Amino acid sequence: MFNLLDPFAQLTQLKNSLKAMTNTVENLEIEMLDILKENTELKVENQLLREKINKLDHKENNGSVKPQAGLKSLRNIYDSGYHICNMYYGSHRDQGEDCMFCLDILDNFVNHGNLSNRKK
Repeated sequence: MFNLLDPFAQLTQLKNSLKAMTNTVENLEIEMLDILKENTELKVENQLLREKINKLDHKENNGSVKPQAGLKSLRNIYDSGYHICNMYYGSHRDQGEDCMFCLDILDNFVNHGNLSNRKK
């Protein structure tokens, strides 16, 4: 037997279902953003640990360190659409929009690397 509700009751039921679905989608979006942020943080941490290991290996082998490896890693993370700055670290950047804080970090890294190269 069909459950015959009046049109207003059907509309109310549909509205309530849509609200529940919207809440579910919003919660999933929040969880996904948290997962993406954590994933980015872990990638950065992993890359930094690899660089430290490489620096130690290079120091042991020939006494020199490549400062540009860190810049390349940060540039790759930034270019893949994630913030590397303290303000928004790990959060996703809007496509085509640059972050002046992230760019400042990259510029300082380049300038610092150039200064250390001049000192040698």
